[in-house]
Amino acid sequence: MRVIDPHMHMVSRSSEDYRRARRAGIECCIEPAFWSGTDKRYAGSFFDYFEHITDFETERAERAAGMDHYVTIGLEPKEANYPEMAEEVMERIPEFLDRENVVGVGEIGLDQGTEDEEYAFRTQLRMAEERELPVIVHTPHENKPEGTERLVEMIQEEDVTEERIIIDHNTENTIDTSLQTDCWVGFTLYPGKIEDEKAIDLLEEYGTDKMILNSAADWDPSNPLAVPMARDKMIDRGWDREEVRKVVFENPYEFFDQSPNFDYEP
Repeated sequence: MRVIDPHMHMVSRSSEDYRRARRAGIECCIEPAFWSGTDKRYAGSFFDYFEHITDFETERAERAAGMDHYVTIGLEPKEANYPEMAEEVMERIPEFLDRENVVGVGEIGLDQGTEDEEYAFRTQLRMAEERELPVIVHTPHENKPEGTERLVEMIQEEDVTEERIIIDHNTENTIDTSLQTDCWVGFTLYPGKIEDEKAIDLLEEYGTDKMILNSAADWDPSNPLAVPMARDKMIDRGWDREEVRKVVFENPYEFFDQSPNFDYEP
């Protein structure tokens, strides 16, 4: 069964990880811009990083594994707390949003919940709305329920198209808040975020409409095969194969197919 993983930080992974993911059924992945482990000191560092994931990683995915690779570009919340640098980065983000394999804005959201983070979040939400692009929203690691509530408030205050937004990194403590919107709901199968068995439990409880699984595979302990493994566990638990396919393939395809640059052919 084919898989689209809609949130993988493959810049952190090896070419062998691309090959392993492809053998497990991942035909297409989306790489959001994220905090790469240390705070960047200069705006130019962001631009080099955006170039790298947009150009080199897309080429590497094809060369290593024949995998389709797309990108979302954004100033993640942690580094929004350097306001002068953040402003310079956000001024140039639109240049990257015009790239042919850039399919959205993200990941953006909250980390500590500061005013600078909220300003960057609102600014980038409006960028996406103006260009009719999908958005990946990062919910905070700490105070997640309160942070998710604040993110939903801002999304509604900005009056943006909720159907083009995925609220990611949900847990059992945030799903009800996310479902108050018309946004999509993401579960990140990653240590410290949510275990695959718990995510499957929530899918059984809440259904599969607008529900998406991802691995966020990066430099921390994580697994680029997390979504295919969850797929197999769902089948082992007796799920209808068409419902499994909906979660791991059709839903992410439908979400990113809202982008004019997403030309993956299923």
